[in-house]
Amino acid sequence: MHEAAGFYENEAWTAGIVGLGYIGLPLALAACRSGLDVIGFDIDEAYIERLNDGESVIEDVSDAELRSALASRLELTADAGRLREADAIFICVPSPLGRNREPDLSYIRSAVEVVRRVAHPRMLVSLESTTYPGTTEEIVVPAVLDGRLRLDEDVWVAFSPERVSPGDQLATADIPKLVGGVTEQSTAVAAAAYRRIIASVHPVSSAAVAEMAKLLENTYRAVNIGLANEMSQLAHALGLDIWEVIDAAATKPFGFQPFYPGPGVGGHCIPLDPQFLAWRAREAKFATRFIDLAEEVNLSQPIYTARRVMSLINQQRLPVYGTEVLGVGISYKANIADDRESASLEVLHELEAQGAVISVLDPVVGEERIEAHGFTAVSMDGDLSGFAIVVVLTDHDVIDYAAIADAGPIVFDARGAYRRRGIARGNVVAL
Repeated sequence: MHEAAGFYENEAWTAGIVGLGYIGLPLALAACRSGLDVIGFDIDEAYIERLNDGESVIEDVSDAELRSALASRLELTADAGRLREADAIFICVPSPLGRNREPDLSYIRSAVEVVRRVAHPRMLVSLESTTYPGTTEEIVVPAVLDGRLRLDEDVWVAFSPERVSPGDQLATADIPKLVGGVTEQSTAVAAAAYRRIIASVHPVSSAAVAEMAKLLENTYRAVNIGLANEMSQLAHALGLDIWEVIDAAATKPFGFQPFYPGPGVGGHCIPLDPQFLAWRAREAKFATRFIDLAEEVNLSQPIYTARRVMSLINQQRLPVYGTEVLGVGISYKANIADDRESASLEVLHELEAQGAVISVLDPVVGEERIEAHGFTAVSMDGDLSGFAIVVVLTDHDVIDYAAIADAGPIVFDARGAYRRRGIARGNVVAL
């Protein structure tokens, strides 16, 4: 074992976390639970103050967990200089797409500049932000070395993609971790460091392999969801129930994994990550046909869903204009309050653009966020009988779906919520 790997695997050291969002904060707490001291840095001073008051805004981190860490091993700061005390720095900042769906690396570049200013001999730097293959070697390495430090002698640089599933109660430390260094030695050192925090670590041969593996994981999901969405449209055209078709296919014990249709794809990964790969492929003059086709299908699914809703309104001999529609759920995924890139919102905005009057029932997201989107918030206690149609767009467990159907309006179930719960009502129409 390399001497530096032995240090990170066996000695007391301090972890520095750059970016304290849904990736960085859970990682910081996991490091604290493993017995490491942690310095968490974020540029948002108001956010740091809120966290230091013991108020977590990350769904997978409770206030109690945060306060316990703050009382023991966790320091949260907006002072980047404190990171000089860290022995390893983990970069966990956003990596969105730009207006033209090209990678926006501005957050990564800013974070790397912070690391450049505090980097010192015997420091590990690991990038966790999702990005295209080659980012770590092309952007992180030269900035961190800065002509002062030597790779594998003074510092070690790696990429280890974040893996989280919001709302699924999977602890950060329990999700297997890919680790790829820019050199073999950097891989060994980074893997040793992560073994102090994560139960299962899988080293790969390079940072680029780890970068592409992350994109493959989410591209796999995007392509298969796109297939399920296209099959749902075909099944409707053929007069078949796509949910029954998928359940039937899933009885095969090999060679098939069920994916389900919905109003589209949303969140911070599935709609975005395949485009990092597609962008890099275009640089290499390579056509990503599956990725492009899946994106085309998934981007069109909210419009298709809205048209199905409008058709059901017309079947009631009502105009779409002025008709009251209730959307159930606006987050991108069940049982979480995150509405980033939510396809549910796209469906409702399309209906609104056609003149429908939109209200929303979503106790998980809450009234404040609903009204911020310009919709009227409705509760389960309200009278739902006045709506011409209810559209189930997010399948939250806390919602009483039977009561919604029993209130009388047509229900368009874009998530299979009724079938999944075994609720049969004559006024429920599935996607």
